[in-house]
Amino acid sequence: MKVLIPVDSKDRFKSIISSIEENKSWALVTLDGAKISSVDFYDRYEEIFCLIENMVVINSLEFVWPMQEEGIKVLIANNEKSIDEIIESFLLNKLENFPIKSS
Repeated sequence: MKVLIPVDSKDRFKSIISSIEENKSWALVTLDGAKISSVDFYDRYEEIFCLIENMVVINSLEFVWPMQEEGIKVLIANNEKSIDEIIESFLLNKLENFPIKSS
């Protein structure tokens, strides 16, 4: 399973979640069961060519419509900042679902 997170750097252990507009990189976390098997960093979302099941954003004001159109489930981090904190909450189902706005 793959989880995408916009982050402020390409350092696996120092990067924290950031807004999509201000992110410096995208962290693509690959999970093997309940364990992180790899974290790959990309400069641009368009560089990622694999199936992404989930994405975690910093708040409900993020522009995620294009990702939702691709079938990616979008979740919101509460107080989690680091990749490890976010993935732990993801695995424990503690992240909020991104609200789907109706027109």
